[in-house]
Amino acid sequence: MPVHLRPAIAALQPYRQGRPAPADSFKLSSNENPFPPVPAVAEAIAASAVTRYPDASAAGLRARLAERFGVTVDEVHVGAGSVSIIQQLADATSGPGDEILYSWRSFEAYPGIVTVAGATSVTVPNRADGAHDLVAMAAAVTERTRLILVCSPNNPTSAVVTKAEFEEFMAAVPDTVLVALDEAYREFVTDPEAVDGAPLLERYPNLVVLRTFSKAYGLAGLRIGYALGPAYVLDACRSTAIPLSVTESAQRAAIAALDHEDDYRAQIAELNARRDRIRDGLRAQGWELPDPQGNFVWLPTGARTADAAEVLTAHGIVARVFPPEGIRVSVGEDESVERLLAAAEEVVRTL
Repeated sequence: MPVHLRPAIAALQPYRQGRPAPADSFKLSSNENPFPPVPAVAEAIAASAVTRYPDASAAGLRARLAERFGVTVDEVHVGAGSVSIIQQLADATSGPGDEILYSWRSFEAYPGIVTVAGATSVTVPNRADGAHDLVAMAAAVTERTRLILVCSPNNPTSAVVTKAEFEEFMAAVPDTVLVALDEAYREFVTDPEAVDGAPLLERYPNLVVLRTFSKAYGLAGLRIGYALGPAYVLDACRSTAIPLSVTESAQRAAIAALDHEDDYRAQIAELNARRDRIRDGLRAQGWELPDPQGNFVWLPTGARTADAAEVLTAHGIVARVFPPEGIRVSVGEDESVERLLAAAEEVVRTL
């Protein structure tokens, strides 16, 4: 006889990582930074003492982030990627009988996180423009709602929540319900109307802001992200976290990245320029796509998603496929842009 497992966990599909790419293709399936590491960051990683346990509190990095955002050290929490902190927030706030609310489609890990916590997912469809319908989300809050996940720019549609929309939403949400603003791609945002969570923390005592070093800072392989918010909420995250899960290499690399932000600003500017070339090229072909604000674009291919993905693969573009809704394509190497546009043109012409 097999051992007893929680039925919900036994039925849960594990998180599906973006597909690797063959040697002659571009891997545009995981929203990774295509640039090589900044030299100072590589040096910081090399200097790490891998035979010793890391600082469990990430005190040095938390102090740097606290200074940067004008908060106390206790109002900063560091985790093994921002997704691990979302898991901690779910565990800290929710259990059987509780609800966690989020827009859909959004970050693929959200449903599994809710299931592992033992809570119930409540989803609200995205608007036609790929953005969150915050009015409908506010209306979906019940007495069982414990946590709301807001993703801006939304993964995978790349659409943002505006500051005005978010403030109206927060005014409608009870103070007893925690709102987690997932801003993993905030550094790529150029829309001046988009929400920026950090300055809003003083106004909303039930707000936590999540960011990461995986995307704009190119540290995806080291798994390090952070949260800003009320100390007692982040203390609860620290209580649920796996001890010593943020490595010294990751902490050193993140501090070095903050020390050399000008290098990253140049990379981000180049990636945004490529993103805008892709956006303009796609729209010239007739695509109707959300205004992209992350380091990725969304192709709303609908029922022809699987067929469109085959066309992209034939052109050497490995993207993230979400049938039957669409395809997310990361902004990658400069050489990938024309190949992507050629593939997208063939999709329009043949499908």
